[in-house]
Amino acid sequence: MHTVIRTYRNHPALADELAKHSPAIEAELGSVSGFVSYELIKTPQGAVAITVCEDARGCDESTRRAGDWLSRNLPTLNIPTPEVYSGKVIFRFSKAPALV
Repeated sequence: MHTVIRTYRNHPALADELAKHSPAIEAELGSVSGFVSYELIKTPQGAVAITVCEDARGCDESTRRAGDWLSRNLPTLNIPTPEVYSGKVIFRFSKAPALV
């Protein structure tokens, strides 16, 4: 598995705005080949998005699609380019149920 983390700074309202569009974001990123999971974290400065896919190709595609989706659907927000970190998952576990 592979993970990509996109950190959006200097936009405190971004996470709330993205949450309003969660069904559309789920449809867009969930259709990426090899998609496993997506998490959105609200921070005081903006948001952090974490996507897990079966391989690096899926993470690259999710990053491309996320950028395209933001440009198409929230063009007036002037969202800064995120810092992007990507790498192979070497250890993972989970206990919490999915958020509703």
